[in-house]
Amino acid sequence: MRERTTRAVLTIVLILGALAMFFPFLWTLSTSLSPGAGLDATPQLIPDDPSFAAYAELFENTPFARVIANSLGLAVATMLLQLTTSALAAYAFSRLPFPGRGFVFALYLATMMIPIQVLIVPLFVQMRDFGLVDTYLGVLLPGVASAFGVFLLRQAMNSVPRELDEAATIDGAGHFRIFARVVLPLVGPALATLAVFSFMSSWNAFLWPLIILRSENLQTLPLALAGLQGQYTTQWDVMMAGSVVSILPMLAIYLFAQKYVIQGVASSGLK
Repeated sequence: MRERTTRAVLTIVLILGALAMFFPFLWTLSTSLSPGAGLDATPQLIPDDPSFAAYAELFENTPFARVIANSLGLAVATMLLQLTTSALAAYAFSRLPFPGRGFVFALYLATMMIPIQVLIVPLFVQMRDFGLVDTYLGVLLPGVASAFGVFLLRQAMNSVPRELDEAATIDGAGHFRIFARVVLPLVGPALATLAVFSFMSSWNAFLWPLIILRSENLQTLPLALAGLQGQYTTQWDVMMAGSVVSILPMLAIYLFAQKYVIQGVASSGLK
């Protein structure tokens, strides 16, 4: 009886928590469907006269399609680069014995504690010296490597039995073949987890693109959303429409990959 009561209470608490977290998204969607909506009135979760006029105005008056393409291209490129560099580095830390491996790995993980705000000035100076200010490559380069990605994949690769490596070595396979044919297929959930996290990080990035990009045709989605807010007045229905558009790709990716994300986090030992 006590176990049933505890389970029922936990279920109610989880449902209430889920509703509390879902409410801002519902309000965003409702505001985007309410023409002329503002923040000075009590929000209506069900608009009296719903309309997609704000979405039409968003794409007609701003180059929002180009902005989405910019963010999508940068996010996909960042994801692929981080998957490649993190997987190779994780294999080296997991499978290749070399002097100081533990110290180098710990030093690399320590970089996760450095906030991006501390690195903004030196990164900008480097990109300026390379002539990469106001370019997509200037946005991409600082995100090529990911300490979190290396840690995540190394933990997953450590769970792969070494006997499989030995069997592949007996068959004449080298490190690259073992990496590609043996290890990578067995850490698929961890790779999917890193793919979602890296895509989401690039998709939502604001500070670094704001500093490195100058041209309007190169701006990313967070910069475009910030530009929708005026100094004195703001069309909140249009701004919320842009927010809904920005949420949809991430929602679709997570719904598609949530099973692999859960498996990846569980197999890598993260809590």
